[in-house]
Amino acid sequence: MRPLDSAGAAEVPEPGLRLTEDAPQGAIEEPAAAEAAGTPGPGRCWLFGSSPCALCAPQEAKKKAPCPGLGLFYTLLSAFLFSVASLFVKKVQDVHAVEISAFRCVFQMLVIIPCLIYRKIHRTGFIGPKGQRIFLLLRGVLGSTAMILLYYAFQATSLADATVITFSSPVFTSIFACIFLKEKYSPWDGLFTVFTITGVILIVRPPFLFGASAAGRGESYSLHLKGTIAAVAHAVFAALTLVILRKMGKSVDYFLSIWYYVILGLLESIIVLFIIGEWSLPYCGLDRLFLILIGLFGLGGQVFLTKAIQIEKAGPVAIMKTMDVVFAFIFQIIFFHDVPTWWTVGGALCVIASSTGAAVRKWCQGSK
Repeated sequence: MRPLDSAGAAEVPEPGLRLTEDAPQGAIEEPAAAEAAGTPGPGRCWLFGSSPCALCAPQEAKKKAPCPGLGLFYTLLSAFLFSVASLFVKKVQDVHAVEISAFRCVFQMLVIIPCLIYRKIHRTGFIGPKGQRIFLLLRGVLGSTAMILLYYAFQATSLADATVITFSSPVFTSIFACIFLKEKYSPWDGLFTVFTITGVILIVRPPFLFGASAAGRGESYSLHLKGTIAAVAHAVFAALTLVILRKMGKSVDYFLSIWYYVILGLLESIIVLFIIGEWSLPYCGLDRLFLILIGLFGLGGQVFLTKAIQIEKAGPVAIMKTMDVVFAFIFQIIFFHDVPTWWTVGGALCVIASSTGAAVRKWCQGSK
């Protein structure tokens, strides 16, 4: 799933944005997914012991070619872990989505702080370069907002619907990249946008297009509509986050951007919880266990996704990432006994076709 990075952020480099030398290779939707590229000198990770971990380890020169298909296997494993984390978010119904986001930020903070110390980030300070601070602030606010919206979408609508809609993020990325980064927006991008909009309409099934049968679900449809809007908003904020990361490039240490994300995300969650008055401790030990597992599985998914991006081209990774949708459909049927409608299946095919088409096109362009 994207993101629990990422939104979020969002999760692989969006097909709408081709990473260049100025962009961090680990720029993905779910924020804590980057590995420490360029860490000075080899060594052992004192956080996890023994050999360098996937979060802190330096990127050393490749001594031998990776096993064929290993990157795709990592992507598949990442998709499974993200989907399981999404399942736990859906299961924790007695805890508000904003509170889940707060717990997630605390968990990530416990991991990021040692990584910042290991990276010796104090050389530039914990507030970042002077000319990039506004972008870091925007990255933190937009990224954490995307995460909150994603968790709310999982709780408000079905697991499959929310997961499918989040795959519309590449379309928004292409649009925002054209507006803010002056990147080319081709007719192919327009076609993919039409496919995505069609898929979302099939999932939402608005009454003015599908008749009174959609509106007849009353409060259930109202909640479904709110969840759909939250999922679309997540895709928009995740796309904006990726554009900001692309704008900053390598001028900012990636772990510093994650630091802004968790700090501002925690502050935003606390403020929102204070306003809506929804703060409460989980009622049972099972919910508390789910909150811990959300952080563990989300972080694990981000690590494996980053490993996949490092040893495999972004195009195949983006295509394999669509297994998120397959897992979401399977989990929805098994754990919630909710069989998706043919409208949802059709919408999912449209969105996946759009995302996959954009990935293949960018992959082919990069191979020329």
